[in-house]
Amino acid sequence: MLQTRDIIWGLLVIGCAAAIQVQITPAQGEISVGESKFFLCEVTGDAKDIDWYAPSGEKIVPGTPDLSVTRNDEATSTLIIYHASVDDAGNYKCVAKNGDQEAQTTVPVKIFQKIHFRNAPSPQEFNEGDDADIICDVDSSPPANIIWKHKSSRIQPAKDVRYAFLENGHLQIRSIKKTDEGPYTCEARVMARGEIDFRTMSVIVNVLPTIRARQSEVNATADIGSPALLACDADGFPEPTVTWAHNNVDLETGEKYSLNEDGSELIIKDVTKVDEGDYVCKAKNKAGEKTEEVSLNVFVQPKITFLNNQTASEFDEQVVLTCEASGDPTPTISWSFGNRVFTEGEQASWTRPDKYESIDRNVVVRSHARVSSLTLKNIQFTYAGQYLCTASNSIGQDNQHMHLEVRYTPKILGMVTVFTWEGNAANISCEVDAHPEASVVWFRDGFQLPANATNMKIYNTPPFSYLEITPESQSDFGSYNCTAANMMGSESKEFLLIQAVVPSSPEILQVEPFSSTAVVEFEEPESSGGVPIIKYRVQWRLAGREWTTKEYHVGDADMTTVAIVGLKPESNYEVKMSAINGKGEGESSLPGSFKTKPVQFSLTMTSSVPPSFAATSLPLREPSAPKLEGKPQNGGNVLKVKWTEQDDGGSPIKHYLVRYKATHVSDWKPEIRLPYSSEYVVLSGLDWDTEYLVYVVAENQQGRSIPGVLRYRTDVEPTSVPDKLNRGSGLGTGAIVGILIVIFFLLLVGVDVTCYFLNKCGLLMCIAVNFCGKAGPGAKSKDMEEGKAAFTKDESKEPIVEVRTEEEHTPNQEGRGPTEPNETTPLTEPDGKAVKDENGKSETEVKNATTEVKTVPNEAPQANGNESKA
Repeated sequence: MLQTRDIIWGLLVIGCAAAIQVQITPAQGEISVGESKFFLCEVTGDAKDIDWYAPSGEKIVPGTPDLSVTRNDEATSTLIIYHASVDDAGNYKCVAKNGDQEAQTTVPVKIFQKIHFRNAPSPQEFNEGDDADIICDVDSSPPANIIWKHKSSRIQPAKDVRYAFLENGHLQIRSIKKTDEGPYTCEARVMARGEIDFRTMSVIVNVLPTIRARQSEVNATADIGSPALLACDADGFPEPTVTWAHNNVDLETGEKYSLNEDGSELIIKDVTKVDEGDYVCKAKNKAGEKTEEVSLNVFVQPKITFLNNQTASEFDEQVVLTCEASGDPTPTISWSFGNRVFTEGEQASWTRPDKYESIDRNVVVRSHARVSSLTLKNIQFTYAGQYLCTASNSIGQDNQHMHLEVRYTPKILGMVTVFTWEGNAANISCEVDAHPEASVVWFRDGFQLPANATNMKIYNTPPFSYLEITPESQSDFGSYNCTAANMMGSESKEFLLIQAVVPSSPEILQVEPFSSTAVVEFEEPESSGGVPIIKYRVQWRLAGREWTTKEYHVGDADMTTVAIVGLKPESNYEVKMSAINGKGEGESSLPGSFKTKPVQFSLTMTSSVPPSFAATSLPLREPSAPKLEGKPQNGGNVLKVKWTEQDDGGSPIKHYLVRYKATHVSDWKPEIRLPYSSEYVVLSGLDWDTEYLVYVVAENQQGRSIPGVLRYRTDVEPTSVPDKLNRGSGLGTGAIVGILIVIFFLLLVGVDVTCYFLNKCGLLMCIAVNFCGKAGPGAKSKDMEEGKAAFTKDESKEPIVEVRTEEEHTPNQEGRGPTEPNETTPLTEPDGKAVKDENGKSETEVKNATTEVKTVPNEAPQANGNESKA
């Protein structure tokens, strides 16, 4: 039997289950305008219907704008408010029903407007001096408080009366200046929510432009080569645009006028008299506009008024080109065609100076007043083209082109021979030069070829016509005829389609072997067989073994070398090669023989175990490290690093990379790249008494080797002369040189003084004689107080002149210098020349002196030159 307590609890549970309860989560909601939010209605107990009601009391049904109700299960229902607006605020009610039972609850929903800058444009521009209204429209609920800042400083109208806060939140600046320009910050605050946001706007102040003409009056000449330039300069902010007007018509860049980038310069092309007048230069920006007038005075220049194109046919008798021009003074008219001026180097008629005629009389130029005619005789198709008529006078010149059209029969160009082989398509190109355009027809053995046949197709793309042929048999080779015709006539040309052959054999020039590779240098075949060579077939083998074959395709450039790989070191090989074109393979060259080099290993490899090599051909790999050897050079701080190539890894060495550094620093010197043929590098400018680390790496097509390593210490810097020895005297090099010069000068003076007193010569002697009029000490006086000259006759009849003076002895007679002439010294030499004394006087001058001269016989010479008689 159940206990009473259990029965009571069971009745309570059944009673509670029968009651309905409703709960909404969340219990209240705040939604920003434009946001979306959902509410969950949970029902406790059995509920048949769960409905939602809007604040207006209306039941929310499917299709209600921006509102959605979803029954999730038997106990829950969801209300979603999409893109909330202010009108969506209010109390939303959730009602649960089950028969007569009903439960409901409400949730209050508040809709608020976040701070929204509805209109805060940037930049905002104003004219200098205007009352600026800086716009900042803000939406929020409740309304936001607006704070203005300029360059991060808060604006306070109480401190500057030019500022004012308007009722709509705008900032007003009275008589705005250029200095007011810059960033302005509009900051909105809602105290109730602690919400804050801001917008920064750039304020630009425009300045009315100013304008000035560079020249108020400009003179120009109606000359195509000399356009007129009108210019005015404008200032303002923003930089004003400059426009020009003439006769109330705005001028734009075109055939007649040209404006530079900012419009300040107007170039009037091909100036004529009608261009004369006033031109208005207008500078305009956002602040306003200003104008300035520039007057243009135009002088008359040559102008070509008549020149028409002409048409002629080849071999016509003649065609006359006429050119008329106006100008003051009357212009001279000349003709040119390409680089040739027809009046230059032509023959002038003696009777008609205004008539010019070429030597072959095919070109004649006649001029009269303002009209000139160019007559071309015996028309050739090469006469067609642009002819230039030039009218010139002292003011300037004008020129215009005219076109001479020459109709002529077709001329066929192109290569007459084309090579191909059976089954290979070939194009025969027939280039046609004709005017008017010619039609092209192909013939074979007198029969016209169809445009599209089994093995033939014709493509016409003027001025070319292509005949594409795919020979099927020997009969398709031979002659093909291209015939071009137009209204002037026709021309034919035969083209030959020739059977191509295989190329001749290439010639192997030399083979450069390595340990497991070899480079074969060859000469291309003498004959390609008429078509290009597309590849070479190279075969090599060990003596008595099977041939190994590899094909090498020819690229755009000429091919003269190939590399063969996978060879055995220190082995004898044979190699031969042949050329292949589209036709087939040609004969092989004569075999060449070579022997690969032995494999070498570097002693500087970091691995203690050398790599093993199979007895067969080696796979391609990186080369082994080169073996290094260092030798010091002259000076002690220069190192020559020499290396020996080791195993090349089956691929030729491309280059060597050298790096070095002092061991006590971390930075390496710049890498040195050397060609594969290099065997050493010289490192100069090394620091003295420093240890260096040198790496040398070999690189082939497969990659780089491990570095060969060399350590080397440079010599100690040589000892130089100590500075203290140089500083002992306290004198520099210049002072020492000056002292040496003074000593040398004093020595010269001493020698000169000695020569003056002993030998009566030198600089002092010259000064004494020429400036003072005195002889040196011990010299003979120029004015001899007494002297006699005796002339005697000897058997040879040669006179001897003796001279005596009152002075008995001289220093020279005492052995202190050369002996002076005495009475026994001949004053004439055997050849009869006058002998001068020590003062430079000749014999004639001696006779004019106060010395007495007499002739004495040779038989009675004076015994002593010092015993003369008075």
